Amino acid sequence: MVLAELGRKITGALKSLNSATVIDDKAFQDMLNAVCRALLESDVNVKLVQQLRTNVKSQIDIENMASGLNKRKMIQTAVFRELVKLVDPGDDSWTPTKGKNNIIMFVGLQGSGKTTTCTKLAYYYQRKGWRTCLVCADTFRAGAFDQLKQNATKARIPFYGNQAETDPAIIAAEGVDRFKAENFEIIIVDTSGRHKQQESLFEEMLQVNNAVNPDNIIFVMDASIGQACEAQALAFKRQVNIGSVIITKLDGHAKGGGALSAVAATKSPIVFIGTGEHIDDLEPFKTQAFIQKLLGMGDINSLFEKVTELKLDDNEELMQKLHKGQFTMRDMYEQFQNIMKMGPFGQIMNMIPGFSQDIMNKSTEQESVSRLKKMMTIMDSMNNHELDSLDSPKLFKNQPGRVTRIARGAGVSNREVQELITQYVKFAQMVRKMGGIKGLFNGKTGDMNTKNLNPGQMSRLNSEMAKMMDPRVLQKMGGMNGLQNMMKQFSQAGGPPGMGGKGGKGGPDFSAFGL
Repeated sequence: MVLAELGRKITGALKSLNSATVIDDKAFQDMLNAVCRALLESDVNVKLVQQLRTNVKSQIDIENMASGLNKRKMIQTAVFRELVKLVDPGDDSWTPTKGKNNIIMFVGLQGSGKTTTCTKLAYYYQRKGWRTCLVCADTFRAGAFDQLKQNATKARIPFYGNQAETDPAIIAAEGVDRFKAENFEIIIVDTSGRHKQQESLFEEMLQVNNAVNPDNIIFVMDASIGQACEAQALAFKRQVNIGSVIITKLDGHAKGGGALSAVAATKSPIVFIGTGEHIDDLEPFKTQAFIQKLLGMGDINSLFEKVTELKLDDNEELMQKLHKGQFTMRDMYEQFQNIMKMGPFGQIMNMIPGFSQDIMNKSTEQESVSRLKKMMTIMDSMNNHELDSLDSPKLFKNQPGRVTRIARGAGVSNREVQELITQYVKFAQMVRKMGGIKGLFNGKTGDMNTKNLNPGQMSRLNSEMAKMMDPRVLQKMGGMNGLQNMMKQFSQAGGPPGMGGKGGKGGPDFSAFGL
């Protein structure tokens, strides 16, 4: 993944302080040199790297630092703060207003993924309850009309275009007027891709801008084009008032640092990042959370936000059953449904502390989704008694014909049904043991709160969770130490997501670096 290598190198540099016997000026300079070298190798602009170095040095004075201070943490905090500044221009991003027409105009280089991103953004707002639509004002590229129309149709988003008209400004104005009359809240206008050498296309962009008078102009930036991105971004900025930036193709293998440089050049905040080709592969961008995920520190708050959106904590019946150590096949099915609703697996995994940006590639993610869907299909073939029984494994063992019937109904083998039952047994055993941990659940609300546990109980909970996990995943997290760090952050935030935790705020947790 783009920037995953950068994240590994910076993380390695920060962790090098842990192996240093004495934190002196040499250890500090070596670490800072490694961080700056990693940024330069990833195509981040030299001036920005120099500024980061200067700012970190101005905050850290090793020689005059009081002996009682944690030098490692202070240095790592200073570096983290400057990395956040690198992707944060300091301006608040534009936000649409519910109940009114919000016109968004897309501009960008040819081949940056602009047309696809238009549909992704419309779909993103549509899922949140906004009335969204698309207008195709790209008359330059052959196939632009068909591509946007096909994407819009697939996502069930209203679309406007006019192949008989050659003037993009007229098409844009017609489309916007039509959707305004129909009270659409998010009106997205796609324009032709262009670069700074094409004066005629820049003139056309100004005409479209004047015709629709957009509330926000989004510059779509390809993460893979390197430092040339900065010059192009500045050319766009001189012509129109770029209000926001979306970085695309962050699922590739390019260096990606040039895109960060371009953000600094335009002084416009990043609002979303594209992480794949699918329509839901668009993530809201938050500066601190992005750097935390880059360094494998996770993003607990975003994970809690996703859970809150799904209202998973409102399932009081499930919380009470977990409190009693009860867990049925139907409960497992409902939890699988919730996981599917939370979005792409890769995005969720990146939010968990200890997981690096490339822990789950696309093929692994698709394999996991496919496996989850197959298990849900098997459970679809079960009857109510099998789904709601607290002892369904014994039911299947005593009556093997049930397994055969379910396998035929789901179109799978008996072995795959048995694998599902085995998986359920692991879940149920863990829930029973969790229900027996005193203080884990709130007696009044049934909410799960790990803050109430003593070290021995926390260790027991971690051991049970480790037994549930794929050994390969546990290894990538850093073994039991990594799992303990993750649970520590969950505890500070109020409990694991979906289990009654309310989420917390605050600065970054450097436990990933051994602090």
